[in-house]
Amino acid sequence: QVQLVESGGGLVQAGGSLRLSCAASGRTFSVYVMGWFRQAPGKEREFVAGVRWSPANTYYADSAKGRFTISRDNAKNTVYLQMNSLKPEDTALYYCAAGRVPNWGGTMDYWGKGTLVTVSS
Repeated sequence: QVQLVESGGGLVQAGGSLRLSCAASGRTFSVYVMGWFRQAPGKEREFVAGVRWSPANTYYADSAKGRFTISRDNAKNTVYLQMNSLKPEDTALYYCAAGRVPNWGGTMDYWGKGTLVTVSS
């Protein structure tokens, strides 16, 4: 069992930056791949960024490439999402997720409750 708690969301102006954090507890953090997903009102949850067991193996949705950076610190049991050049369309509830295998389609094993990111025009 893994518990995930996101933080760092908030209101930011377009073009600004936010850094989301996801603190994990429970099972050994390093055995899980980690991902960030988001869901906007009226839309389906979508993949944003993922990182496999090695911090060097990262993956991004097209919408995130060049703007977002996912990272993990296994020593701190924490995964981050640095978001730069934010756009209003980035507004969503951002979820942290952990999985035993990479599944960027959204079939992860554990989910946080989300942190809200609102980007104003």
